Amino acid sequence: MKPLDGVIVVDFTRVLAGPTCTRVLVELGASVTKIEPPAGDMARAGWPVIDKHSGYYLQLNGGKRNLCIDLNWPEARKIVFELCAKADVIAENYRPGTMESFGLDYDAVAAINPRVVYVSMTGYGQDSPWSGRPAFAPTVQAESGATATHLAHYGKNLTKPVNDSSSHADLYTGLQGAIAALAGLNERAQTGKGTHADVSMIATMLSVNERIHGQINELENADDEPWALSAPESPIFELADGALVTIVTSPVWSTSFVRFCTMMGRNDLRADQRFLTPELRRKNFSDLMEEVQGWIRTFRTFEELEVQVSGGGGLAIGKIRTPIEVLDTEWAIAMKPTYEVAIGEQTIRLPKGPWRFNGRDTGALPLASMQGADNREVLREIGISESSIDELYKLGILHELSE
Repeated sequence: MKPLDGVIVVDFTRVLAGPTCTRVLVELGASVTKIEPPAGDMARAGWPVIDKHSGYYLQLNGGKRNLCIDLNWPEARKIVFELCAKADVIAENYRPGTMESFGLDYDAVAAINPRVVYVSMTGYGQDSPWSGRPAFAPTVQAESGATATHLAHYGKNLTKPVNDSSSHADLYTGLQGAIAALAGLNERAQTGKGTHADVSMIATMLSVNERIHGQINELENADDEPWALSAPESPIFELADGALVTIVTSPVWSTSFVRFCTMMGRNDLRADQRFLTPELRRKNFSDLMEEVQGWIRTFRTFEELEVQVSGGGGLAIGKIRTPIEVLDTEWAIAMKPTYEVAIGEQTIRLPKGPWRFNGRDTGALPLASMQGADNREVLREIGISESSIDELYKLGILHELSE
């Protein structure tokens, strides 16, 4: 049994933020039916491709049934409305007004299903002055201050401005959408009524910025101390064998500087005129890094170094690995964080959900469905006959893409 067994989700999401939300729900045991238009979810165009399947799409949509139906037809809207009438959760990440144009907005559905928990994920919210703007992770990260923070952090180390490597705004919003769904289900258990959760990418990015308290209040760090606990400034060092490691926190931070000195057995550095204050440590940062780097190169192995870093300095160290290298570690071999699915003649690995309940993980998900693969099964469940389903195919209302 999984925590969300028995929860029925109708999924109108596409690309990344919304599918991340419903991926969490299906991993936790919910029954998720994805409503996909004939043109297809844009994520299906993502590379790399494995035997005609987008790996990007597969990672986000495993375990979800697929109903491929053209909502421009009134017959299609009637069918999907019936599905919504029986849903516990509806998730969507269309631009505001789109679901209303189909007659599938919260007010319409709640009128016949008042217990529904309806989660809308958009760039800028349902009714803000920016509601109509298109939104993707890079643009929302730019508008929310995240990109400015990223650029300021790297400063002169960048030869030209570049965006972050990950779609944080989409991924965090998907997680916040899943949290909203769970919160709504808990509220419903107490009140008997559902709710409409409006989750915007821009508000999400503000909420997850650990520096925002200083930025929006224009606070200054005394003596040029690093922000917060200095984790984003954690330096990277090279071992004798060429491997890279990072030690948590910056030695510029006064608290951490003492620990670095203790870790190295170099308390003389605390009296060094070059390193007396955070401002001086920044000014002479190259010299400070040379002291630490030289000490690190005296260790033969990462394991030996970790003992001294954690035991001698009370700091944490991590070896910089590629994702595939992570899966070869003793941690991954013991914890089994991925599962395998067969695609044609190939087998690929995909990540499991990160939770372990009573020592058990949430397991593997079935391979993401092709467009329309579950059309008949889904429609039979709401009492539509085989002959009527055949007619819907003939009219072009239902679509199905074969392997």
